[in-house]
Formats: sequence, C-alpha cells, structure tokens
Amino acid sequence: MSVIRIEDIAHVRYAAPDLAAMRAFLDDFGMDTFESGGRLYGKGSDGRPFVHVTEPGEPRFLAVGLRAETLADLERLAEHEGRSLEDLAEPGGGKILRLTDPDGYGVEVVAGQAKDNPGACPADLPRNSAAARPRLRAPVRLDPAPSHVRRIGHAVLKVRDFRASEKWYKDRFGFLTSDQVEAAENVPLGAFMRCDRGSRPADHHTLFLAQLPGEPGILHAAFEVLNLDDLMLGHQHLKRKKRDAAWGVGRHIMGSQIFDYWRDPFGNELEHWTDGDLFTADDPPSIMPMRALLDVQWGAPHPMFAGKLAPPPGLISFITALQLRVKRLFQRTSKESLA
Repeated sequence: MSVIRIEDIAHVRYAAPDLAAMRAFLDDFGMDTFESGGRLYGKGSDGRPFVHVTEPGEPRFLAVGLRAETLADLERLAEHEGRSLEDLAEPGGGKILRLTDPDGYGVEVVAGQAKDNPGACPADLPRNSAAARPRLRAPVRLDPAPSHVRRIGHAVLKVRDFRASEKWYKDRFGFLTSDQVEAAENVPLGAFMRCDRGSRPADHHTLFLAQLPGEPGILHAAFEVLNLDDLMLGHQHLKRKKRDAAWGVGRHIMGSQIFDYWRDPFGNELEHWTDGDLFTADDPPSIMPMRALLDVQWGAPHPMFAGKLAPPPGLISFITALQLRVKRLFQRTSKESLA
C-alpha cells in the first residue's frame, strides 16, 4: 500500500541562462507564457496555473512536479517523510512538499493550487473515411499556427537503478505499471507507470523510468495538444521557425500516442502528443521488448535507426542487456562482500 495516490503530473522545472530565448521557444511550442518572481512560466489551456517553469541559471533539469489529490494527502506524505510543507509562492499558490529521489532529482508534490476555468477545447472536425462520410459540403481549412498545448502528460527520467527508483516512486505515490520494458528476458530496464485512479481512466503513463546507458537526466517531458491536425500545424510552425526537430511525426507502440519531439534552445526535449491510451486500475501490466520502445507503428524511425549505418535494434537490446547484467552482478558481489 502506497502512502498516497497522486492525481497527475503537475509540471517540470528547468534552469536556463536566457529566459527570453526559452520564452520564444515555448511560444512557438504552443504554451501561454508569462514571467513572475524572476521565473518564466508556461501553461496550457486546462486551467492549471503552470506546466513548465524555467529559473535563471546554468542549463539543467531541476524537478518534476506531481499533484496530490488533497491537502490531507500531502500532509500524510509529509508526515511519512518527516518533512514540513511549505507555502507554494508561485502562481496558483497552494502547498508544496519538496523531496529528492534516489537519483537526486527534485520531486515537488503540490496540492491546493488555485485553478482557472479551462479554456474552450474545440470539437474535432468530422472526418470522412471509407466507412463513413459525415463531412459534407464542409471543406477543411486550417490556419497556420502553433499547436495548442492543453496540459502536461508525462515525464521520462533516466535512472541508475530501475528497481530502486521504481520502488521509491510506487511506495510513495501509488503508480501502477502499464508496460515493463525488458532488454532481454528477465532483464528489465524500465517501466511506463500510470496514476492509480481506480475506475477512472488514467493516461497510459505519467512517468517512465529508464535505466539506460549514460548519465542520469530527463529524457523528455510531454504535452498533450488538441488533436492530430493541431499537432501537424505545430510541426509545420516549428519547422518554419527553424526549431530543432528531435523525432517525429509517428505513432508509438506503448501508449499508442501520435508524437512529435523538439529540442528547446538548451537541449531539453519536449514532446507534442495526441490520441494516447487510457487505462483503469483493473488493467494488468504487460511485458514488452526494448524494440517496442524504439520502434514506431508508423512514421519517422527513431533517430538511432535513421542513418545508413544504423545499428540493428537487436544489437542495441543485446548491449543494453549485457550492461544491465554486468551491473546487477557487480551490485550482488558488492553486497556479498559487505555481508
């Protein structure tokens, strides 16, 4: 039994030396931006006070924010951690509990934030297909524009020890595994984890923990846009603005989202997505191969496999599994020598 069950992801927090450059990018990405208290904020249209924060400083990822359902939940978590709640002196107010996960990432758990009324979310246009043709005498005419970010959906963190990080997050926040990813049979490298909302639907993943080679860091943060047309308009807008494309457009396997990744001026990857899977607490976890993490159902291949000399996916999985096995053996040997 976890200490609490979080409701959703709240925000991501970064540092950057040039807030104006970050603001220009977030505007192109489709957020509403504003500055307050020396920080830059980006928000969507779901009424939440912010989904993206940038503080002045050298470029780095600072924290992921999670939203507790009630202040009582936040107080219970604070008591469990032996920490004190603070007033959240940022837009929306409320309370915040600041934690640090096993990899040193900041985890900011918030509750009681003021929320505006959500902005209008236009209905999808009717679409003609071979099965049905509801769009009659109504041409599609789309105006060039950035995408419209609705909300933050998930974050992906690179971790040193997947099982240790998984336990830390599940014990405190009640995450459920949607898909465990294995580099080889019985060699897990990570998991897509969703919020436990009981019978209420939750996104396929709110947090993905991945034990991959290299230094820890955030791999990307993802933001839902209105629909496929909105995502593609945003793609064209960012392309016209000569922004740095990372990967897309395509449809993922795990989670099923249509995706489009871009890099901000400081190298952080942000994802536009739409049409993702929704599960309830009754849906069991699946085990998926690493290839499903890097492959697509359609669209642009992962950049790792886009070149003429791209390595075979099986080789990537083999090397990753070998590294994980060696690390696991080293950890076991170290524990035995200390016993």
